[in-house]
Amino acid sequence: MFNRFKKSFAPSGIEYLIVGLGNPGDRYANTRHNAGFIAIDALAKELGVQVKRIKYKSLCGEGELEGRRVLLMKPSTYMNLSGQAVCEAMQFYKIPPEKTIILFDDISLDVGKMRIRQKGSDGGHNGMKNIIYLSGSDQFPRIKIGVGHKPHPDYNLADWVLSAFSKEEREKIDDTALRACKALHLMVQENYQLAMSKYNG
Repeated sequence: MFNRFKKSFAPSGIEYLIVGLGNPGDRYANTRHNAGFIAIDALAKELGVQVKRIKYKSLCGEGELEGRRVLLMKPSTYMNLSGQAVCEAMQFYKIPPEKTIILFDDISLDVGKMRIRQKGSDGGHNGMKNIIYLSGSDQFPRIKIGVGHKPHPDYNLADWVLSAFSKEEREKIDDTALRACKALHLMVQENYQLAMSKYNG
């Protein structure tokens, strides 16, 4: 299904998509599900990019990272339909899954922890589930940002991921977002093993 993404990059020069997952709107800005958006905002600040152009069902901004032209994306589809935005951009720029890096929240990791993977399953994350389903591929590099476990097993999952970070938690997430930016410098150079050894944890 994903053969249509095989060409390495389109004439526009965009070589990588870097996508943070989350939900649009101020009411979700400081919630656990928006850890991906928070990381994209940190990268945009580092690169001097404004992520505000509306395209591909997302807020987008173009920049350069380690000499590669990258498109930063914050899908506006709401989390469960993230694949609509990601696949639309992949098709337009002819970017394969291997050059589409996804950043998202992970409730199996403590707040502030980070896990880099070169590919893999959705891990139960609805945003990744939709991206993998619509693209037909699980070959997406990803950075998983820990947002903490549910307080107890019976706690409603939707309520948990849509709950706000405390001040102390948000400070940890902001620090993790900066670490994610450093990892992305290596990932766009395909130095995945080095990125994992330096920044996983």
